[in-house]
Amino acid sequence: SQERSARLRRWYELMMENKEELARIITAENGKPLKEAQGEIVYSASFLEWFAEEARRIYGDVIPASAKDRRVLVLKQPVGVAAIITPWNFPSAMITRKVGAALAAGCTVVVKPAEDTPLSALALGELANQAGIPAGVYNVVPCSRQQTAAVGEVLCTDPLVSKISFTGSTATGKILLKHAAGTVKRVSMELGGHAPFIVFDSANVDRAVAGALASKYRNSGQTCVCTNRFLVQKGIHDEFVEKFAKAIEKELHVGNGFDAKTTQGPLINEKAVEKVEKHIKDAVSQGASIVTGGKRHSMGKNFFEPTLLTNVTTKMLCTQEETFGPLAPVIRFDTEAEAVAIANAANVGLAGYFYSQDPAQIWRVAEQLEVGMVGVNEGIISSVECPFGGVKESGLGREGSKYGIDEYLEIKYVCLGGL
Repeated sequence: SQERSARLRRWYELMMENKEELARIITAENGKPLKEAQGEIVYSASFLEWFAEEARRIYGDVIPASAKDRRVLVLKQPVGVAAIITPWNFPSAMITRKVGAALAAGCTVVVKPAEDTPLSALALGELANQAGIPAGVYNVVPCSRQQTAAVGEVLCTDPLVSKISFTGSTATGKILLKHAAGTVKRVSMELGGHAPFIVFDSANVDRAVAGALASKYRNSGQTCVCTNRFLVQKGIHDEFVEKFAKAIEKELHVGNGFDAKTTQGPLINEKAVEKVEKHIKDAVSQGASIVTGGKRHSMGKNFFEPTLLTNVTTKMLCTQEETFGPLAPVIRFDTEAEAVAIANAANVGLAGYFYSQDPAQIWRVAEQLEVGMVGVNEGIISSVECPFGGVKESGLGREGSKYGIDEYLEIKYVCLGGL
């Protein structure tokens, strides 16, 4: 474990030494603003550092036995080969969050990066090599969109693979789960979200607006924990909407990710743009109003204006499915119970956010929200020390934190008799 720890630590150091180049690869691959890409590389590297430290804390147990002539031990052993299937929106961090834990536990990995962003995975491989990680431990299998389903199926059905870890859509996750069932593989999944962001009357509106901006428009709305539905209590609804619209117009700049003042890069592809358009069109046809944005940006191609909608209802598509784009729909509500019911009506539950200055309400709502992660008066909550994952159809297992390594370990019970 000490050697594994040292190699992971070296890999972390090399990532930090090359963070400018690695960030530029991300921006070139998926269009996110360079500053965000730099942030991702630091976040990404931090998982290698964290699991380098955790590698030496894989503790077993000695259990008091019921009979005098035996001793009971618990060992933790690596599960074996782990297949890692990752998405395009965080092409570096989604890999290290899994691979760091797997390697710390003593597993080897086969990474299948998203077809849109294979270069980040290959760059990590080059640095793994430089860090002295032995050949065959970190493996990358890039493939075309046409081959993705076939390669995913092989990874999930091959008996040599003991574990699947996937981040991506709920629909794809369900297909992979079915494949994995044939050989009863260990599975962890971080699937789609539909994050509610509730602003109660007691909230500090300015802070709520700042949190809303960060939570909704990071990576142009293309993260699993991006807010998808804003629920704003009637007492502060108008003030929140007015301030939020001003902030969007003043602080967000659509443009090329390599341009220093850009905060909003392009969406990943034409299909993504069409989905945002479809959600806006559906909402407007049912009576929603566009406060700002609402159409493709003058830069053309996959660029879209950051958009804010009001008079939104729970019947609209944008409040029923994840948009994955720069669209903020605002629903007005009356009571706390109503807000919690709307928030929990989804069949997924990854992140949820709310703003309130009422301590009793904070406890109540934090416990009642059916999500794996809650941000209270905070719009950005991901960090290496904290367990990342969801409930309901948002997934299985947790990543990062002291819990993350458990996904790659089997517990073996040894009974030593005849003493």
